[in-house]
Amino acid sequence: MDSTAPDWSLLRSFLAVAEQGSLSGAARVLGQSQPTLGRHIRQLEETLGLSLFHRVPSGLEPTEAALPLIEAARSMDQQAARLALMAQGGQQGLAGTVRITASRVVSHYLLPPVLARFRQEEPEIQIELVPSDTSENLLYNEADIALRMYRPEQLDIVTRHITDMPLGLYAAPAYLARKGRPRTLEQLMRHDFVGYDRDERIIRMMREMGEPVTRGFFALRCDDQTVHWELVRAGCGIGGMQRRIGDPDPAVERLMPDLALPALPVWLAMPEALRRNPRIRRVWDFLAEALV
Repeated sequence: MDSTAPDWSLLRSFLAVAEQGSLSGAARVLGQSQPTLGRHIRQLEETLGLSLFHRVPSGLEPTEAALPLIEAARSMDQQAARLALMAQGGQQGLAGTVRITASRVVSHYLLPPVLARFRQEEPEIQIELVPSDTSENLLYNEADIALRMYRPEQLDIVTRHITDMPLGLYAAPAYLARKGRPRTLEQLMRHDFVGYDRDERIIRMMREMGEPVTRGFFALRCDDQTVHWELVRAGCGIGGMQRRIGDPDPAVERLMPDLALPALPVWLAMPEALRRNPRIRRVWDFLAEALV
């Protein structure tokens, strides 16, 4: 065993491979190449004098000797993330980068004009936008500001409820020409709906409204929310969308405007350690005002 303490970059690569179960998955997470990660694992094994992974049909699995190292590496990763947040939170001045994460729908349809206006007002602030329907971990420096359609409940996170976005039901004129325009709830439920595949949010929402539908109710299903909306726009069936997106879209018509639908709450979230960073605070305040 090499008496030299392993470099943190090697431990970070080890942790990513252990958590993702493959070099390819770790490469995507870390933004590095598979050969680089493979070289890191071999170098760490030489330093520690241990075999860290063995191959299984699904990828790479930690050896018994590697298991105690995973928690230690994860603890170091958490401490490194906290140090990075503390350093970033103490920065002064507006120049620099702010990383925002939001759902794919919000990133695609709502944020581009908002960010265009922001860039005109604050040209020294660079924006990185991460469209994602998963919850990026703000405490691991995966994003500085998150735009959520639910209230984040992580510890050490600052949150702000900025608005509620009403929903509507929409369909393309070509679909309505084929199937007719529903006037009652009974007629509506006989129509084709575009739903989600494994995501059960639409099913839960409809059940809360008194319609006990199942996955089979939706003749066409897709979990990618931007593709889901494009399917509605193409005439595949009826689908829900935030009225701020659906109402101005010339490719669809809003149906049954008197039908009571729930609204989506909009929350901003950022790490407590960043709340005094003037650059991040400027983006936070701009988003809060622009999305009301």
